[in-house]
Amino acid sequence: MIIFNIGELAGIAPSGVRLLKGSEMKDFGVLHNAWIQIKDGVITDFGTGEVPADSELIDAQGGLVMPAFCDSHTHLVYAGSREGEFLDKLAGLTYEQIAARGGGILNSSDVLHDTSEDDLFEQSMVRVREVLSKGTATLEIKSGYGLRPSDELKMLRVIRRIGSAVPAIVKATFLGAHAVGRGYSHSEYVDEVLNMIHDAAELSDFIDVFCDEGFFTVEDTERILSAAAPFGLRAKIHANELAVSGGVQVGVKYGALSVDHLERTTDAEIEALRGSSTMPVMLPGSSFFLGLPYGRARAFVDAGLPLALASDYNPGSSPSGDMRFVLALGCIKMKLTPVEALAAVTLNAAYALGISNETGSVTRGKRADLIMSLPGWSLTRLGYNYTTPFIRQVFICGK
Repeated sequence: MIIFNIGELAGIAPSGVRLLKGSEMKDFGVLHNAWIQIKDGVITDFGTGEVPADSELIDAQGGLVMPAFCDSHTHLVYAGSREGEFLDKLAGLTYEQIAARGGGILNSSDVLHDTSEDDLFEQSMVRVREVLSKGTATLEIKSGYGLRPSDELKMLRVIRRIGSAVPAIVKATFLGAHAVGRGYSHSEYVDEVLNMIHDAAELSDFIDVFCDEGFFTVEDTERILSAAAPFGLRAKIHANELAVSGGVQVGVKYGALSVDHLERTTDAEIEALRGSSTMPVMLPGSSFFLGLPYGRARAFVDAGLPLALASDYNPGSSPSGDMRFVLALGCIKMKLTPVEALAAVTLNAAYALGISNETGSVTRGKRADLIMSLPGWSLTRLGYNYTTPFIRQVFICGK
């Protein structure tokens, strides 16, 4: 299969490039008047000029072709809705105040406990189909609304079931340390999380801790990550959403694949990340919905760091998995250029899941996870006309 008459083929990276840092993010290649060849679900070639013969041809009609989105941070397995808390938010209550009243994550935990595994799967699949139709072909999903052993494992089984039901790449993260479960003291619950790791590791790719003010401390995080290390669970840490928490530094210390949120950072966090293998991941959807500061994306990139953006799709602080909107917020609110924002939601996001050798860019030998736009679209227009439908077709593994 060859897609030809491509007005703009964006997101090209040489083989072996696993992430883009600093000024490299501006060089996420673009070809004009191009074609791309796909065979057995893999990108085999691309270029300009004469189109290779003897293939099924798809006319892009001058539109944009780009890598499909990689969403490296979601909580989209949940039950019910927290729209009632939306009214509390409009009345002026903060995220922390809602949580202190027993809402927030604990509210979701209560509803999930009373929801069957099959029903949880069906509710979650509605959201999964939605994000796939919007161009996401790689997805991380966390547990963390169980907050007791049986319900955390129920969530992880549902995530694995989703991975078997869709052609997208789905990664599972054990987030037992999302909040202190009802009926536990803080120290009792940390001990319970440590006890969960053995069983959770069989169903998980990563481990996460909400290392932030009012949730889990740096010391809690170190205990949990140390216990998870023998099981091969690499960390992806919630850090610095509500305060400068030390979460970035502890993530780097333990070789975390990513540190996520980063709404509140100082130059110390930039220095901690410099030279590390840890990807900073910012979640502008949470800033938009909660009225939090946007992460210092421009400062991070200008300091020579890589950067990924993700949706944080969840019922309380970012009830949207639209990665095109995340890309647009990266441009409009965080002052990234369109090509930098594209790198942040594709190749660098794939790195934040440890799979940038498989997907996330237009590269020979990678999965053909692609978005083909309607005619007339360009990469710049994605952030400019940020709510106008643009997708003509999504290809996941070439189909």
